[in-house]
Amino acid sequence: MIVASTSCVRIVVLGGRKVGKSAVTVRYLTRRFIGEYSSSKDLLYRHEVCVDSRHCQVEILDTSRSQNDVFPADKADWADAFVVVYSTADRRSFQVATDSLRRIQQHVAARHVPIILLGNKRDLEHARQVSVDDGQKMSLQFQCQFYEVSAADTHVGVTVAFQSVLREAFSQRSRHTLPIKQKLGAMTMSKIIGTVFGKAVKNDKKKRPSLSL
Repeated sequence: MIVASTSCVRIVVLGGRKVGKSAVTVRYLTRRFIGEYSSSKDLLYRHEVCVDSRHCQVEILDTSRSQNDVFPADKADWADAFVVVYSTADRRSFQVATDSLRRIQQHVAARHVPIILLGNKRDLEHARQVSVDDGQKMSLQFQCQFYEVSAADTHVGVTVAFQSVLREAFSQRSRHTLPIKQKLGAMTMSKIIGTVFGKAVKNDKKKRPSLSL
């Protein structure tokens, strides 16, 4: 057990299968879009980012959800913030995200943890099953931020969302003493593309903030 550094923020990314959790995470960290990946394990990425001219370490845990109904309660204790991802083209994934939001709030009721509800694949408008209004209503219910993005199209929306949750985590940290965190092994960014993902790589309540990008 170690005490987390004040310059490191830990984010857990949750979501059902095939919603693009890994695509969203890597899009933020590298600005690259990777549509296919082969890992069935939780992956922890450590990277230095800049938010509002502040340089800090971020650790992002990309959780593997081989079973949609399993909530990783042990990871919730580790997290400073959560990004809950669903696909706008999959109504079932929205239900999984709703359940994740409910379980997060139940599990971390004793402390405020920033949460973002992130709708991915907004580029698939022809296949949309979850409206922007659905996402906004859910964010109001759980008092969390909401963004709708397309990891496939651009890194901009994903970056705005992640920096927003980091900004809120910094704000919370300035008010509270850091809890003790469990140390997890991290995968370096140099290993992400070659060992985790496939070959297809393209370069390239109180109302909370919401945005469709």
